[in-house]
Amino acid sequence: MSDTDATPARLVVLATGGTIACTSDRQGHLLPTLDGESLVRPIADRFPAGSVEIEVREVAHLDSASLTLAEVDELNAVIHEVFADPSVDGIVVTHGTDSMEETAMAVDVFHADERPVVFTGAQKPADHPEADGPNNLFEAMVVAMDASARGIGVLIVFGHAVLPVRGAVKWHTTDELGFATNAPEDPVRPAPLPLKELSDVRVDIIAAHAGSDGTFVDAAVDAGAAGLVVEGMGAGNVGTDMAAAIGRALEADIPVVMCTRVPRGDVHGSYGGAGGGATLAARGVVGSGCVHAPQARIILAAAIAAGVHPQTLF
Repeated sequence: MSDTDATPARLVVLATGGTIACTSDRQGHLLPTLDGESLVRPIADRFPAGSVEIEVREVAHLDSASLTLAEVDELNAVIHEVFADPSVDGIVVTHGTDSMEETAMAVDVFHADERPVVFTGAQKPADHPEADGPNNLFEAMVVAMDASARGIGVLIVFGHAVLPVRGAVKWHTTDELGFATNAPEDPVRPAPLPLKELSDVRVDIIAAHAGSDGTFVDAAVDAGAAGLVVEGMGAGNVGTDMAAAIGRALEADIPVVMCTRVPRGDVHGSYGGAGGGATLAARGVVGSGCVHAPQARIILAAAIAAGVHPQTLF
């Protein structure tokens, strides 16, 4: 069979806004002005004629710092709708970098399909003379069509890096290699959950620091948090007063996940004492492993929405 007889790959690109869709206004401020078609059509021309069919859908048109879990739920619903079509080979999501790691995690935790979902975006706006968005989008499309991307969950393709989403983090505010990972080489991916909505599940992130007390833990509980993510010190430790507040939350049947503010390394319970990681783990605090607080919040919300113990997802 000749190349011209081969069945073209089918990709669906879901546009949500972000820097990749931004241009500068008269004041030099960035605003998402480009629609998905404007992003995709120049990139589609890079592929050999007849090799790929690309459908573009607009899901949102926002700076990703403004995305809420309601928009994330909508994106998840669209992804599941798209994959109801067996002829689709993969999905690419264009997304802002500020919350990409969170949205991608929210897709991954419910993604049971073998076909890939690939997130990408840009650090420079579309009208920048050295815009990085076009190359990122091209490489994301290439990865989404590749057989090696099947069966491994959601990916972030950015700055020539291809990263599984679990443990991925935006590690630089402006560098074109915008994302890195804290995950091991072969991260364990828990079994995906049935699709649930996250928008009604409140999970708060609370940072620990030297001398931090329980004020914000208690305030989050009083505000109706269904779960808490604590960004601890070291391998997952907090001070005595904060530990007491975490204990009160656990006694109120509010699940607590412990992360670390340290850029690299896993959470593990080694220390005793009231706020030591070993003591907290013995009381029921779940360690996040390689996952940092923004993704841990999403995973915990998904566990609560699905009615499963958070430990099964970490």
